[in-house]
Amino acid sequence: MTASAISRPGERERFSTKLTQIDWRLAALICVVAGTGGLMLYSVGGGSWSPWAAKHMIRFGMCLALMLVLSMINIRYWFSMAYPIYGLALIMLALIEIPGLGYTAMGATRWLNIGFTRIQPSEIMKIGVVLALARWYHGASAKEASFHWKLIFPIGIIGLPFLLVAHQPDLGSAMLIGLTGAAIMFMAGLSWKIIGAVVAAGVAFVPPYVMFGMHEYQRHRVLTFLDPEADPSGTGYHIMQSKIALGSGGLLGKGFGLGSQSQLEFLPEKQTDFIFSAVSEEFGFLGSFTLLACYAGIILISLRIASLSHSHFGRLASSGVTATFALYVLINGAMVMGLAPVVGVPMPLLSYGGTVMLTVMIGFGLVMATRVHRYAELPKGHGLI
Repeated sequence: MTASAISRPGERERFSTKLTQIDWRLAALICVVAGTGGLMLYSVGGGSWSPWAAKHMIRFGMCLALMLVLSMINIRYWFSMAYPIYGLALIMLALIEIPGLGYTAMGATRWLNIGFTRIQPSEIMKIGVVLALARWYHGASAKEASFHWKLIFPIGIIGLPFLLVAHQPDLGSAMLIGLTGAAIMFMAGLSWKIIGAVVAAGVAFVPPYVMFGMHEYQRHRVLTFLDPEADPSGTGYHIMQSKIALGSGGLLGKGFGLGSQSQLEFLPEKQTDFIFSAVSEEFGFLGSFTLLACYAGIILISLRIASLSHSHFGRLASSGVTATFALYVLINGAMVMGLAPVVGVPMPLLSYGGTVMLTVMIGFGLVMATRVHRYAELPKGHGLI
């Protein structure tokens, strides 16, 4: 079907036509990664679908259906809801600070009690920041996006949730929000002068922040990252066991369900943060490389979809979602290899956990909607309407 046919008002809204415009290659790669996660959770669960594998696959099936439904929604609605979604997430983050509303676990207050369940507002904010920044830059001129006093607005959009999430404390989510926002500002055309100044300020700020601004357990994580062998049975245990699992797999791995580190309970958090280590142990370098190639395919196809959008909002929103996904993969991969501190960032679609999967699949619903409605024309301006 030609672009002109899709852009005709009546043709564009037909459900069957929208289905043909979904990038099924992207959907297939997402299914491959999530299916691999289900198999690995079956393996590390002792060859049982309980307690993790079955729930993982059921959640993925529901999220996949949600992604396809969201892909049918016109990009204009995503555009109109950008600021309200961001505002709702910001209010929820602020409500966590109120005694009785915030739920504390493992020393962090990251969840909001809403009666029948608990939700993690930082996950909603990861989508909210992407949408709000894309909406603001859609109405900005090239000069405003490059070097202008109005950049205080996107900086505020990123800075407010970053500070609230870091205060919980949730360093991993705060990093994702900050780095995703920085990536969108860069893609929108931020001046290299500002980039250089921010990098220099960051280099100067990090050492005193590590020593005086971090919580004690966060500081231990950084110091452990620098020298994990100093306390191999204590703070360095996670990284040491992860490295053993990564290296023991060799070229082809020990075989499905035969990983000693995960099966004998040496590998900590084997179903969440360190599941990629279990993959490497059981399927070796070849299996790990294949999985990373699938992740690379998802990222490249998503960036290609972003480039096809006729609207600046669509391009930046899809690129922002892709940046968040890529950062999940990069940070978790570096973390399990001992190249970054352990900050509690899971491997997307592979690790067990419903909240992150829901956020990731909603993001891909936005990417798919950008693909399906790539010819949609959106109004200019920064206003709420």
